[in-house]
Amino acid sequence: MLTDRLRFLAQGARHLPDRMLHSWRRRAAAGHLAHQPLPRAVLFVCHGNICRSPYAAAVARKLLPAGVTVESAGFIGPGRPSPPEAVAVAAERGADLTSHRSQLITAEHLSRADIMVVMDPQQRRHLIAMRPALSDRVVLLGDLDPEPITRRAVPDPVEQPSEVFRSCYDRIERCVRVFAALRREGCDDAQS
Repeated sequence: MLTDRLRFLAQGARHLPDRMLHSWRRRAAAGHLAHQPLPRAVLFVCHGNICRSPYAAAVARKLLPAGVTVESAGFIGPGRPSPPEAVAVAAERGADLTSHRSQLITAEHLSRADIMVVMDPQQRRHLIAMRPALSDRVVLLGDLDPEPITRRAVPDPVEQPSEVFRSCYDRIERCVRVFAALRREGCDDAQS
């Protein structure tokens, strides 16, 4: 009993900086995106490219202006389909992941993408380690969440029940909507 309570307190303390710094990080990310040139290509990245990044890309394709190329990729296991829970929950929301197959991030992806959107800080660090010049082009999706957060990262729902996918996809959708709105504002400014 005491061990469970201590574990709960430790987990809460571990993510305290995420909660406390969220509004500042959100403003910083929005300001950074507002000063970026309009993207021609956006790359959504998650670890395995089977759950989070394919869904984020599907939402972004619906929300971003025509002419913006949207792709997704990951760090491991090319050629894998999205799990049944991901496909089912995405379908409930009007996104089709049935034909999705994971792909590895390549040098071409990194060269093509004007903006890369990752799901956790470790992925951001990994991309920048791969290519340091990317630092201004990598955004953490969770930093755009308009709601209070418990964690900065968008947790991976793989091998979890459908309810976890729904919660994850709710957050992804909120964040991608903010991302798309910032990009549309940029389009409107460019056309004025």
